Amino acid sequence: MGDKKEIRKRNVRRGLCFSLLCFLIVSCANLGTPDGGPYDETPPQIVRTSPEFGATGAHARKVVLEFDENIKVENAAEKVIVSPPQMEQPEISASGKRITIELMDSLREGVTYTIDFADAIEDNNEGNPMGDYAFTFSTGESIDTMQVSGYVLDAQNLEPIKGISVGLYALDDSLTQLPDSVFKTKPFERISRTDSRGHFIVKGLKRGRYQAYALKDQDQTYSFTQKAEMLAYNNQVFTPSCKPDLRPDTVWHDSLHYDSIIMRGYTHFYPDDIVLLAFNEKLTDRYLLKTERPNLREFSLFFTSGSDTLPVIQGLNFNADNAFVIESNQENDTIKYWIRDSLIYNLDTLEITLTYMATDTLGQLNEQCDTLSLVSVVSKAKTDKQQQEAYEKWAKEYKSEQKKERKRAKLEGTLEGDEQDKKKSKKKDDEEDTEIPPMPEEFLDFKMSNASLDPDKNFDFTFTDPIDTVYQDAIRFYEKVDTVLQPCEFVFRQLPTPHNAYRLYAEWTPGHEYVVEIDTGAFVSIYGKRNESISRNIRVKKLDDYGALFINLRGVDSCAVIQLLSNDKVVKTVKAEGNKAEFYYVNPGTYYLRMFVDRNGNGVWDTGAYDEQLQPEDVYYYPRSLELRAMWDMSQDWNPTATPRFRQKPLAITKQKPDKEKQAKNRNAEREKNKKNNK
Repeated sequence: MGDKKEIRKRNVRRGLCFSLLCFLIVSCANLGTPDGGPYDETPPQIVRTSPEFGATGAHARKVVLEFDENIKVENAAEKVIVSPPQMEQPEISASGKRITIELMDSLREGVTYTIDFADAIEDNNEGNPMGDYAFTFSTGESIDTMQVSGYVLDAQNLEPIKGISVGLYALDDSLTQLPDSVFKTKPFERISRTDSRGHFIVKGLKRGRYQAYALKDQDQTYSFTQKAEMLAYNNQVFTPSCKPDLRPDTVWHDSLHYDSIIMRGYTHFYPDDIVLLAFNEKLTDRYLLKTERPNLREFSLFFTSGSDTLPVIQGLNFNADNAFVIESNQENDTIKYWIRDSLIYNLDTLEITLTYMATDTLGQLNEQCDTLSLVSVVSKAKTDKQQQEAYEKWAKEYKSEQKKERKRAKLEGTLEGDEQDKKKSKKKDDEEDTEIPPMPEEFLDFKMSNASLDPDKNFDFTFTDPIDTVYQDAIRFYEKVDTVLQPCEFVFRQLPTPHNAYRLYAEWTPGHEYVVEIDTGAFVSIYGKRNESISRNIRVKKLDDYGALFINLRGVDSCAVIQLLSNDKVVKTVKAEGNKAEFYYVNPGTYYLRMFVDRNGNGVWDTGAYDEQLQPEDVYYYPRSLELRAMWDMSQDWNPTATPRFRQKPLAITKQKPDKEKQAKNRNAEREKNKKNNK
């Protein structure tokens, strides 16, 4: 009996424990799942540095920054910059709560050193940014605290340039302008680097006068030593200054809502609007860059820069007299040769001597003669094999089609003769090959303009091969009046470039339809190919399909050329006349405006040259988009200099978008919101 009572007691105790456990589980569920507590939204804080921030008389080349939490440095090589510039790159490492900077260059006396981290420092767990931070110390008796800022833009299209170095030189009291040689022989005295907006800040400046330069430094000399380096310069001499100022500071409630805007005081440094327009110089050193022979019939020569004369070719294993059709671009730096004679182009290797103008070691153009072997990428044997394979494929298809034709004829009872003849015929078909005629003629391939034509355009033809002969009487041009085709006057003419392009000029009437008819053989290439006959309908759009734009310019040079852009691509170009630019036959859509000052009147934008102190031709953008509608005439005033250049190019067509500004993640507000929603 005692054992049974003991067993009952144990069962009761187990039941009570189980009930208590269930109660606790339910209670915890009602309280909610623990979420780990609030997020860390506080940016890292510096607790000590060695040497001290702003120390004077410091000569240690090792700098240590200690923080109140674990940190990391993002893209140190890209974002962290030391000024004055270091010839040997400093070593920057982050471990735990510490950042260590080892300066490899010897420290200069009486100089303020600035280690600018920008926004590279953030905490290791949540990624909260410290914000723009620069550590500074001096080997002299005082700290230089002045700074200047501005923007570097691509001179051709006003794109912000990210990651280009910006350097300053100080002017002695005796100078009104720096000698041109300084930029080419002396490293920058102070340096910075642009961010994604093309913006830069040069810190740690003494009071004095300065000039600014920008450089895509390829050899880490911090001076302009190579023509391939992108550069910017201007003759503006500026003096850093500062004054107290106020700026708005937004206090955010969460990522979408803000609590308030507070005006905070700060020191405003001037100038803060320096603009450097960067460019690549046109390469003037001329030498043969490469040759290409993609197939048997053509080859190309590529030079680093242009020349007034074409090279002279002499054949070593063929006669080069009148052997080529030559096409060159305007600068004569890219030249294409089509080989006329099959006896020549069927040679896998052309041995030639090439005589051309090249730059010698003294920088002067002199005649140079090279012996070259031009090897075709596609050999004669491979070409023959491809042609044979094409013929065999066509012959197989031809025999198959002929067999089907005979079978259909038999079924229709069109073949005569008795069964014996039919059996003999079948046996003959099976045992003997069908006679194969030559392959059909391979016609000359060409492309034509779109069938829908703007009234101010003309109709273009582009051929795959150079044309040897054009038979004008095999081309007919009509205007369609109701259903009747009425012959019209036209001119058919070869374009200057490319060599195989032609244009049909006519007086086009908006809203009318035209027909161009071309007979077989109207065009014959240098390889004897003829075109196939074709008829093409051309519809000229109605005036109601277009809008017009009239630009009234202010403060503009008479050499201004205005370009109408769609997504930063040129749609139409006009030269300003009488401070006006007029664009007709504009399709409805969103457009932008760009202008360049065509100083030399050649109709194209030209770059600068530092040795000649020649700036690139000025470029401006209208700062807003223009919406053009059909059947609307739009008039717009534009003063290109009214808006600073770094604010002109609309963001919608700017390719170099600004990086998203780093902010502490306001995750606690979102956390509290989720907790309320879950109750």
